[in-house]
Amino acid sequence: MSSASPSRLRRPQPARSGGASLRCPRAQVQRRKWKLKLIEELESRVMAEPVPLPADPMELKNLEYRPVKVRGHFDHSKELYMMPRTMVDPAREAQEAGRLSSSVQSGAYVITPFHCTDLGISILVNRGFVPRKKLNPDTRQKGQIAGEVDLVGMVRLTETRKPFVPENNPERNHWYYRDLEAMAKLTGTDPIFIDADFKSTVPGGPIGGQTRVTLRNEHMQYIITWYGLCAATSYLWFKKFLRRTPGT
Repeated sequence: MSSASPSRLRRPQPARSGGASLRCPRAQVQRRKWKLKLIEELESRVMAEPVPLPADPMELKNLEYRPVKVRGHFDHSKELYMMPRTMVDPAREAQEAGRLSSSVQSGAYVITPFHCTDLGISILVNRGFVPRKKLNPDTRQKGQIAGEVDLVGMVRLTETRKPFVPENNPERNHWYYRDLEAMAKLTGTDPIFIDADFKSTVPGGPIGGQTRVTLRNEHMQYIITWYGLCAATSYLWFKKFLRRTPGT
C-alpha cells in the first residue's frame, strides 16, 4: 500500500485557478468604466464656459482644468520659468506621431504674477511657451503686456515631484514642477495658478494655451490581454488534467 499522504495525491483544481485568473480582467473592466467616466467629466469641465475666479483657494481644489476669467495687470519683474518644456501643438504632434525624430524645440513656460483688480489678490499665470533663446525678457519686450487686461485660463493645482524629476532651484529660477507654495512665497502672490489660454497670446510674447490634458485609457487593451491569458491557461489546464484517462 502506498504511504503517500492524501495531500500528495490530490490534484490541483482547475476551476479555482480559472476563477482566480478571471479576477484580473474583471477588475480591468471596472477600471475602464471608471476611467471613461473620468474622461467624460474632464472633457465636460475643459469645454465649460469660463466662470469668475474664486478668491478662496479651498474652493479651487475641485476646479482643476476649469476655465476661469480674471481682470488685472501683470508684474513682469517677477517672472518664473518652468523648464525644460516643449510647446503644446496638437497639429504638429499628430503629424509627428510614430516618428523617431521630432522637430520640437525646447524652451520654458513663463510664469508671471498677475494682480486681480476685482479680487484684490495676486495670482500666478502661465503666460505660455517661449523658446530658450527668448527666455530673457529683454528679447521679447514687445510681448510684455502693460495695463489692465482680461484673461481666461484653466485652473491648475500644485504638483508633487515625480521620480527622476529634479528638485526646483529657486535661486537659479529654474522650476521643474508646480510647487505653488514655494512659487507664491517667492513672488508674494497667493498660491493660485492658471494656464492662460491661446487667445492671450500677443505678438512677441509667450504662446498661450499650454495646458496638456491627457488621460491614458489602455484598459481595453489590458482586458483583451488578460482574457487571452485566461483562455490560454484554461486550455493548458484542460489538456494537462481533464483530458487524462484513468490509468495514464
